[in-house]
Amino acid sequence: MPSRHPPASLDGLRSKGWLLGLPVVGLIWVGTTLYAGPGIGARIAEAGEAVAQATEAGSPEPWLRVTVRGRDIVAEGEAPGPAARAAALARLEALAEPRRIVPEIGLIETAAPFAWSATRTAPDRIAFSGSRPAEIGRAALRTRLAAEIPDETAIDDAAHAARGAPPDFPAAAAYAVARLRNLAPGAIATVTDMAIAVSGEAVDVAAYDALRAALAEPPPGYTLGRVDVLPARIDDFTMAVSRNPGGGVVLTGSVVSEAARAEIGRLAAEIADGVAVEDRMRTARGLAKDIEPDALARFLVRLVGLMQSGGARFDGARVSVAGDAVDSQAVGEIETAMRDARPAGVGAGAVALTVKPLSPYRVAIRREADSVSLSGHLPDTEARDRLLAVVKPRFFRERIVDRTRIADGAPPDLAAALSAAVPVLASLSSGEVAVADRTLTLSGESLYREAAGRVARTLPAAMPPGWSATVAVVPKTPVPTRDPEACRAEATALVGGTSLRFPPGSGALAPIFYPVLDRLADLAKTCPALRISVAGHGDPAKPAPAPPEAKVADASGAQAGAKPDPAKVDATKPDAKASDKKAAPASKDAKPAKDAKSRDAKPKDAKPREATEAPEPDLARLRAGVVVEYLLQAGAGVDQLSIADKPSDRPGIAFAVLP
Repeated sequence: MPSRHPPASLDGLRSKGWLLGLPVVGLIWVGTTLYAGPGIGARIAEAGEAVAQATEAGSPEPWLRVTVRGRDIVAEGEAPGPAARAAALARLEALAEPRRIVPEIGLIETAAPFAWSATRTAPDRIAFSGSRPAEIGRAALRTRLAAEIPDETAIDDAAHAARGAPPDFPAAAAYAVARLRNLAPGAIATVTDMAIAVSGEAVDVAAYDALRAALAEPPPGYTLGRVDVLPARIDDFTMAVSRNPGGGVVLTGSVVSEAARAEIGRLAAEIADGVAVEDRMRTARGLAKDIEPDALARFLVRLVGLMQSGGARFDGARVSVAGDAVDSQAVGEIETAMRDARPAGVGAGAVALTVKPLSPYRVAIRREADSVSLSGHLPDTEARDRLLAVVKPRFFRERIVDRTRIADGAPPDLAAALSAAVPVLASLSSGEVAVADRTLTLSGESLYREAAGRVARTLPAAMPPGWSATVAVVPKTPVPTRDPEACRAEATALVGGTSLRFPPGSGALAPIFYPVLDRLADLAKTCPALRISVAGHGDPAKPAPAPPEAKVADASGAQAGAKPDPAKVDATKPDAKASDKKAAPASKDAKPAKDAKSRDAKPKDAKPREATEAPEPDLARLRAGVVVEYLLQAGAGVDQLSIADKPSDRPGIAFAVLP
């Protein structure tokens, strides 16, 4: 009976046949994958894209995005609502060839806050993230931004559609993207509602300057949020402060930040003699870490403050000085500062100083809120003491700060000119007296308009021979003018019912005067065309005192019908009839007695009457003058007030509003 199992040699042949067939099967699978796979993927992608394009209806562009991974479809985008999302997924599921649908579709929602960001991820690549307006399609927004993005730059757009975008969002997004052109990779520009923020590092010094200029003008309606941009780093960091012959200060070189720029600008303004500081500095990094920027700036400005012209320069970690010192004293001060007061980490460079006569010779006295400062030069200590002796009594409440220096070349009569100007400065609320050679300038603010005009007339006349004075004094708070007719009507109503009466024999204002006079002065300040006449008043007339004889007669008359007691009558006195005759008033036609004895008879102790007596002062006019003086001091103009020729016809001061 034959064996049911094949011989061993046959089994071996079969095993070898299968092994030989595996490569053939592999080649068939590879061929199918290489040739049939791409075709399937392409068909899946085409079918998926057709579904995506169908979602454009009712939207600015198709909201569905499909990506094929092998035979899988990844569905992305933001659907207008749940129904639209479900419908799109259903159409994808209905496709025959995809193996699986990966749903990554979100819904359009309202973003609050609405934030969109652009990040420079590489020199030639920018990524968008956050929210974009749902009413603007992804492609449409990129088209709007294309002008600000170089053609060779790739875009990775992961922003999702959302509602709640601020108005004119594309303009804000374009502005933000444009700022990335000046920044290195890693920079971010963000639009959050109506604010734009920028952070990053400038690619170079010029780019930083351009970025600063652009950030000064955000799109209309938008504001700048946080701006955190680092300047570019440079290897040759320098800083210089110089003074030109006209006194102006110029800043050049580099500064580490905008805060440092503001600080050195403030310091330079203090030594600029009122001339604008010219800032030519560029912001950059590169200053050694062990050098403090503000300390370096203070040191440079301090040195230049002791110079007429020239400058101080930081270069190569050292400071050098060259120019004309303000005086011989300044040479020693600069040399001492260079030796002992340099900031940490700063070396000493060359010092080349000369001393020239001061031109112009300057002195300044400035009055501020609580201090008076003296600066500039004086010829000697005696002149300084003389000036302080004039200043201190008139500014006894203020702190006196004396920064004057001693130098030759003072103009003649300098002390006299300053002595004439100091009292005028004391009458101002704030101001400055500045002397340049033999020209004196007074500027400041006065409490009253009339005082400002008076200073302009009196100060030039008080200058010594050969000197000139310029006055630029303005009222502290210019008062708006009013309609002249309304002014006259209000003034008439104010003074019409006013009764201001001086106490008998007095020319001093009583407390009741002040409210009325202050209101009248305030009205005059707002009504330059108002004219007021002031009439004073006298005191009521007193009855003339009766002579002694009349008093006796009155006493006897008071006892009418009574007879005198003969026993009490003094025999040495004239009789009653004689007394009555003597006491009787003289008639109109009576003539003076010609008896020499009776005419010349005088009491023994009577003093001789002076031949002439000084007339009594015009009390009414004096009182009117007191009122006018108070109104002038309160701010009324000299041309607005006058004293009436005649006194008031009523018991009190009379005001008349003139046409």
